[in-house]
Amino acid sequence: MKLIIFAGGIGTRLWPLSRVNSPKQFDKIFNGKSTIQLAFERVAPTFGEENIFIQTGPLYKDLISEQLPHLPKDNIIIEPERKDLGAAVCLGMKEMRKRGHEGAVAILWSDHLMDRESEFIHALETAEELISEDSERFIFLGERPRFANNNLGWIKTGANKVLLNNFDISEFSGWKYRPAPEECDKMYKSGDHLWNPGYFITSVSFLLDCYKRLSPQIYQAVIHGKFEQSPAMHFDEAILEKIDLSRAVVIKTNMGWADPGTLYALKEALEEKRSDNVMNGRVVAYNCEDTLLYNLEKGKVMAAIGLSGIVAVNTEDALLLVHRDEVSHITKLVKKMREEGMEEYL
Repeated sequence: MKLIIFAGGIGTRLWPLSRVNSPKQFDKIFNGKSTIQLAFERVAPTFGEENIFIQTGPLYKDLISEQLPHLPKDNIIIEPERKDLGAAVCLGMKEMRKRGHEGAVAILWSDHLMDRESEFIHALETAEELISEDSERFIFLGERPRFANNNLGWIKTGANKVLLNNFDISEFSGWKYRPAPEECDKMYKSGDHLWNPGYFITSVSFLLDCYKRLSPQIYQAVIHGKFEQSPAMHFDEAILEKIDLSRAVVIKTNMGWADPGTLYALKEALEEKRSDNVMNGRVVAYNCEDTLLYNLEKGKVMAAIGLSGIVAVNTEDALLLVHRDEVSHITKLVKKMREEGMEEYL
């Protein structure tokens, strides 16, 4: 099986920790390693370095070579420009075919954390087994939810279940991205919904056929080397919303998965319990709880008193203060900064 780890995102929701020139997946904030290093090290021993590919934009090619010295240089796939995941995934499939591979391929992400890596590897191996039995299908990894997180996508599983390699394999009955809090609470309690980490396994030949039938504009542009002419469309819209759901199944996992995609999600990924303060750099906190306090400016101390549910990030050129319930609006803030000519801070 080939594995493509996508690493082209800018990480706007983690500003100011994540910047255009150094997105979140390259920040070494997890025991001295970046999430892209963790993602590579997670799968390399089992599947082989030669079978792992990193897909990114031209701006990050050197960063990837620097952080992943054992990755074969030819295994870096460059997207000519940002065109969203519809075109990006199609390009990855084109590159796999170009290398003579038509079989199982896993789509993975470079900015996630995982507590139980062996469970993840076992799930990937099980998915590969399922694709070897029937290459014309999608296999999704769904994570057992730990709480009603309405900042994530959710997968709804069907009634029919089988057991394979100690995993529950279910029908795929649909998904929902960022449900309202009340709806999310019902989904969590229902027992038939899982967190959607965004990982899926299919075959190159099947997915390219899906593009040809369901998103011919993307297919024609990417396959014929005119990537810049491809419509900018998310993969869900380009493919997943159009496929026959009977062609998809879900493997229920308990990987201890976390997506530190927002600053508060980063705090959740690093905390032991909700009331904890997560701090980095020279920070002093008194009578605070449930805060993320990051100080990356040398020679300055960050001091906080009586804060609860607050995210504070101080860098050499930017300071952000936001309540945990408002972190989803950071992308709007960044857009406003760009409109006001503050690109040098992004």
